[in-house]
Formats: sequence, C-alpha cells, structure tokens
Amino acid sequence: HLLLFLLFVGPFNCFASYSRATELFYSLNEGLPAGVLIGSLARDLQLPTAGGQHPAALRPPLSFTLASHGLGGQYVQLDNRSGELHTSAVEIDREALCVESSGATVFGGSPAVSSSSLSSESCLLLLDVLVLPQEYFRLVKVKIAIRDVNDNAPRFPVSHIHLSVPENAPVNTRLAIEHPALDPDMGTNSVQTYRLRDNYGVFTLDVEENESGERTPYLIVMGALDRETQEEYVTVIIAEDGGAPPLMGSATLTIGISDINDNCPQFNDSQLNVTLYGNSSLGTHVATVCAVDVDLGSNAQVTYSYSQKVPEPSRDLFHLNESTGVITLSTKVDGDTPRLHRLIILGNGPGCIPAVITVLVTIIKVMMRPPEVVPRFIANEVEGVVYIKELEPINTPIAFFTIKDPDEKYKVSCYLDGDGPFRLSPYKPYNNEYLLETTKPLDFETQQLYDISVVAWNSEGFRVNKVIKVQVLDDNDNSPVFSEQLIELSIEENNVPNAFLTKLHATDADSGERGQVSYFLGPDAPSYFALDKTTGVLTVSTQLDREEKEKYRYTVKAVDSGFPPRESVATVTITVLDKNDNSPRFINKDFSFFVPENFPGFGEIGVISVTDADAGQNGWVALSVLNGSDIFVIDTGKGVLRAKVSLDREQQSSYILWIEAVDGGDPALSSTAKITILLLDINDNPPLVLFPQSNMSYLLVLPSTLPGSLITEVYAVDKDTGMNAVIAYSIIGRRGPRPESFRIDPKTGNITLEESLMQNDYGLYRLLVKVSDHGYPEPLHSTVMVNLFVNDTVSNESYIESLLRKEPDISIEEKQPQISIEPTHKKMESASCMPTLVALSIISLSSIALATGMGIYICLRKGKRHHRADENLEVQIPLNGRINLHMLEKKPMEISNI
Repeated sequence: HLLLFLLFVGPFNCFASYSRATELFYSLNEGLPAGVLIGSLARDLQLPTAGGQHPAALRPPLSFTLASHGLGGQYVQLDNRSGELHTSAVEIDREALCVESSGATVFGGSPAVSSSSLSSESCLLLLDVLVLPQEYFRLVKVKIAIRDVNDNAPRFPVSHIHLSVPENAPVNTRLAIEHPALDPDMGTNSVQTYRLRDNYGVFTLDVEENESGERTPYLIVMGALDRETQEEYVTVIIAEDGGAPPLMGSATLTIGISDINDNCPQFNDSQLNVTLYGNSSLGTHVATVCAVDVDLGSNAQVTYSYSQKVPEPSRDLFHLNESTGVITLSTKVDGDTPRLHRLIILGNGPGCIPAVITVLVTIIKVMMRPPEVVPRFIANEVEGVVYIKELEPINTPIAFFTIKDPDEKYKVSCYLDGDGPFRLSPYKPYNNEYLLETTKPLDFETQQLYDISVVAWNSEGFRVNKVIKVQVLDDNDNSPVFSEQLIELSIEENNVPNAFLTKLHATDADSGERGQVSYFLGPDAPSYFALDKTTGVLTVSTQLDREEKEKYRYTVKAVDSGFPPRESVATVTITVLDKNDNSPRFINKDFSFFVPENFPGFGEIGVISVTDADAGQNGWVALSVLNGSDIFVIDTGKGVLRAKVSLDREQQSSYILWIEAVDGGDPALSSTAKITILLLDINDNPPLVLFPQSNMSYLLVLPSTLPGSLITEVYAVDKDTGMNAVIAYSIIGRRGPRPESFRIDPKTGNITLEESLMQNDYGLYRLLVKVSDHGYPEPLHSTVMVNLFVNDTVSNESYIESLLRKEPDISIEEKQPQISIEPTHKKMESASCMPTLVALSIISLSSIALATGMGIYICLRKGKRHHRADENLEVQIPLNGRINLHMLEKKPMEISNI
C-alpha cells in the first residue's frame, strides 16, 4: 500500500502541497443495506466537473482511489469516477465495530463537518482517499461517524438473581442488585429503567447512575418483613431501554429473607405430671420436655437445665439431658426417697429469657416385684427387632419366652398382644416356657413391620409388657407387571429418525434391587426399534413406510434385578398411519387404443388403469381429461374412456389425450399419462372423381392420333386409407362409332387409343367409367362419363352439347377390373429402358398440354353458359343398364382434401 501511495504521490509533489489535504466528515446509521449513499467526495470537495483551464474534451477525468483497504474499506464502496461513497454488502454493526465505545454522538447538517466537533465517544470509520489526476491531486481524510440504532435488547448476565434481605431491615433499606442488565446500544437506546413484575407490596426499584453513565438498580424495602411469615419472594425484574419502540429483557429475582434471633423458645405446656413406680430400674425413662424456637439455625438452638429452685436430691435422682430434654432415673428409689418431686426446667435460647415448665414426678411405692419375661430369640434379632424373610413356611419359630415370678409367690400367666400372623403357645413339657411362631407365611408387600407384645401378669394383677418388633424381609417373589398387557400405538409414516413411540411402565412390588425393572425387546422385534433399558422409552430409529408394512407386532419384556430374576411379557402393536406420500401411478405411461371409426358415441374405447399405494382418502383417485374434454370423457371410478360423439377418421385420424390422476390427499398429489387413440379406417367413403369435373364435358380427339397415345385420364381420390383407398378404374359402358377403340388403365385411370381411327370412326364417344375401391367387406364405387369427340375440329359446339344432353343408351359391362395391389419390380436391361423412358416423357408432356388446354376451354365455356347452370350440374351416374342422365340426383362433387 505504501508503494502504491508513493507511486501516485511522487510524480505530483511538485504540483500539490500538503496544504491541500482535506478532511470530510459523514455520519450514518448502523445496519444499513448495501448501496446507500454516504456522500459525494467530488461535490463536497467542490471539484470542477466542467470548464477549468482545459477544454472539457482535453481535461482528464477525475479518479478517486482508497489509499488503503483496512478495516474501514470493507464497509464502503467508492465509485472511482464520480467519487460517490456507498455502503457495501458488509453490514456495519456499531457494537461489534466499536467494542470499547460507551456512547455515540449523532451529527447532522452538512455532510462535511470539521473534525473539531467529534466526540471521543464517537464510533468512527477512517478512510484515506487519493484524488487524481495531478491537477486536482489531494489526500482526503474521510471520517464516518456510525450512529447507533436500537437493535439490541437489554440482557441480564445471569437468568436467576438471588438477593438476601434481613427480616429486620427497616423501611427504605436500599440493596444494590449486583447483576444489572447490559445493552450494547448507546445513549437513550441503552438501559434506562427497571421494574418488578410483582412487588408484593413491600418492594420497589430505584436506579442510580454513576459518573461514567452506568445505571445500577437498587431494591428498596417498602414494608415490614417477617421470615417466619414468608421466607422468600420470587418475582421478575424487567430492564427496558429508551428506544422507540423500547426493547426489554428480564431475569428471575429471588429475594430471600434471612433470619434474626427475634423469637424465644416456648413450651407447649406449663406443667407435666408423671408417675413412676418405686421398683423402676436405673435408666427408666421418666419424661421428655420440648421447647420450640421458630427461628433458624443457631438462633433456634434450645438447651435445657434445672432451675436453681430444684433441690439437689431431685437433681441427683433424675438426670436431665441438656440437648434432648429427656429425663431418666439415675439412682435407685429406696424407702427414704421422697414420693413427690417438683422439677422446674428451663428452656434456654441465645439472648432470650428462658421458658419454664414444671414436671411433677410422683413415685408409687411397690411392695412386690413384677413378673419377669426373658426372651431367647431363634430368628435373627438386632436391638429388639426380629428379621424374618417373607414366604417362610407356617410355624416358623421366632423366640422362646420364659415367664417367672421373681418372688416365686404368685402364679404368672402370659398372652400375646398385637395383630399379625403370630401365635404364643406353651412349649411342653416345660413349665413357664412359651414359643412364639408364625401362623401363615408373611408377605412383605402386604405389611413390612409388626409390633407385638408378650404380656405377663400375676395373680395380684401386676402386668409386664415385652415389646417385640418383627421386620419382614423382602424376597423376589413378585414379577414385574405392565400397566397394559397389549400396548397399542400408532405413528405416521415418514417419521423423523429416533421418533418417540411411548414410554413403557411396569411395576414390581418387591423392594430394593428386586423391585428395579429393566426393559428389553423381544426376539421378534425388528432391529430398527429401540427400547431404553432403564427408562422404558420405545423409539424407532428409521423412517417407517406404510406402503412397505402397515402393522408391527412384537413382544417386550420387563425383568427385575432379583436372583433369580423374574420377568413378564407384554405385546406391542404399532399401526403406521398413512400420509399422502405416493402419487397415483398409471400401469403404463403411454396408452394406445385402436378404435374403428364411426364408433358409436359413449362406447367404451378402453380402460385406464391407475393405482395409488396410499390408503383411505389418500388412495382415492379421480381421473380427468386435461385436453379434448369436449370430445372425450372418462369414468372416474372405473377408468373407462369414452367418446361423446362418433369419430370420423377422415376428419381426424388420431387423438392424443393427457389424462390426469389426482388423489384425495391434502395436499393432493397427481400424475399424468399420455393416451393415443388411433382410428381404424372403415370403408365409408366411395372414391371421389376429381377429373373430369362433369359428365357434360368432352375432349376433342384428332383422327391422326396414333394408337397407344394418352387421350385423357380419370383422376379420383378416396378419403379412406389402406385397401379402402386403393382405387381401380374400369370402363363399364361404351357408346360410339367404334367404342372399343379406347381403353383405360385400371391403376392410373389413363385412357389411351387402342387402334388407329378411320374416316367412319368420326363422332361422339361416351365411356362410362367405374371408379371402385378395394374396401372390405364391400367395396364402394363412383361413376363418371368420359365424352370424346373424334373430329378434326369443333365447328358446331351446340350440336355436340345437344348430343351430350341426350340420354345415352349404354349397356353395362359387369367385368371387374383386374389390378395388382403389390407393385412388381422387373429387372430390365439398360438398352430396353431407354425407349420406355422416351415414350413416358412424350406422354407426360402431351398430358400436361392437353390438361392445360382443356382447363382453358372449360373456363371459357363456363362463362358463356352461366345462364344454363342447370344443364351443367356435376353428377355421378349410377351403375345400371339404362342410364337416365336427367333423372340423376344433382349434387355438387366435393373436391376438397385432394
């Protein structure tokens, strides 16, 4: 870049000085599209565009070039000729371009502004532009200020903000929210206000702005707080910028109320009365006192102590646990022990006046010792709890109990107290021995724990209870159970891979690992189905195609983790629902039908077979004719193609139709097929005689005509095709001086002279020519009268015309023309071909000259006899023995389609 700069500047440093360096300032919004005009350097530099020291034709054009293509060059496009500066395809993002800027200055007015007005907070693009040629050379410093637009919403750095407020915080307490919202936009487009969606009537927000312009939200306490009433407030803090329209961001604000020691311990009762037997053993539980402090943590810790008013003997007799408040008997009760003890107990909390409760203990003097119950456990026992597995057989022994009177003075009896399948019975032959056993198998799923008591009492009514807890141990005796044995599912075909089908659920009444269920696919499940072992989520890994397979049926297993494991089986059925993903399909893309012409209207031409692999409405197919619907119709249900009218091959030999098949899906799918209908010819058109044009026309034959010469021809066409259009010519009636002098070629219709004409052969010859096709089953024919006048000249035309008007007396020859349909090819020597070619050339030239002369003659005669049109009607003479020309149906001959 420096080299280019020196190459441009070096040659011109004698013509320009640094004083000609100029600064231009422009401003534009960020995010503008490509092609927006920023400014015109030529106009703003007031460079001449016309006139000057040189004529316009000699003045070199101005050239504007970016001296460097740094960061700023990618955002602008400079027109080298006009000096117009436009935005480029790279969109300007002010926040990305000026990361460290904290504000923006918007400049208006003239596009060229002094650089002294720029703010240090502006976001600028700096460009160096060279203006050439040397007459106008200068280095232009272009500064483009990027104005901020509100294209960013405020955003909190964290989605959940936690704030702690002590419950004794006074009203108007201010707490800064440490995670204010951020908005990369500047000025009024940055964050302006904060608000709470729900202030609960005790909070509000305030915003403080520091010297650098940063706004920090403060939470203000507007009412009294009590943690014991509500320990947490959850709301939403919303930040809003000053754009138009404003943009917003939000975060969850959780305000926790921290505890202070504002509550003291409290006893529920002020006095507790307890009775204690004098023969109680050491450690006997006497009573438990409990004071409650609703504060938290260390503020809620309560300790217990005796009041100074409790005498020392009572303190020694009863032990008070400072932490739990449990009072137990610590020394033996004897005859000197007072019978009533008043225990004043204090509940102490930090910084609180102690709560007070009085425990009155009355000691009952006992004159005899209670019965003794001595257990000896057979089943596993730990700390008074007996453990028995479920499904143990009936009469499983649990423990032996020995019942005795320590004084051996009284009779002792016992019984079992409590519910459960247990029995306590004497164990013979021993006295005072009892066996505790089960009466039926235990079931962990029905009940896991039993509390029973062995009660012993003597004849004096003194009772002793021995409490036993029986814990039933779980065994793997239950199989997993599916919520449904038949799981019926459905899914649309063309599903996404790994599509969710269902979540299987099976329960196992057993506990622990024995009740943990794992799920497995059965061996009949296709490989593209997957079942999560832990969660039971059933998925399909590939796309299903209903047209390939509509129903799936396989088994799934639920297996527990017991030993041995137990399992159960359920059946999964999946129905793949149809989607309209198949277009109707024609059996063939092209159909061809051959139909005889004159086929009756609405007759069946053919059947268009179409299928659609989809089901239901999606597989219903409607057929329609896209073209030719005015002639053809199609039966939508059966696909039968019909023609509304009878078809004539001579009018049109074939039809090409396009049939559209549309299914009933939404959206509908369609396909098309090409139908070609070829009309088979029927012999329904007789040959049409084109020449001679009238039975009243005639031709002059000179007597000097050589034998074998072509006299004239009969030319006819047949609108049919094939054999129906093969035409044969024959003379079936003759009249004249020597009528056998002329013959007709059965193939070409050429009439030639057979013999030389004599003096007595002069006169009018009338030849009745039959033109017949080779149609099947019955050929059709037409007739025409060929009139030949043998004479040297035509001196009396009226006489000839009068002869033509007379009814000819012609006998009909029934001989059929014999022609060969297939052409024959004979090898001929080159020497024998030459005479034949010469003769054919002469005959062809003569025929052309004759036909031209006859045409001119007929036109002249037609003009003269226009008033006698009724005598010149073109007719076809029927084939009969006696021909009455005046009784023929007069009908113009159709000569189109030659």
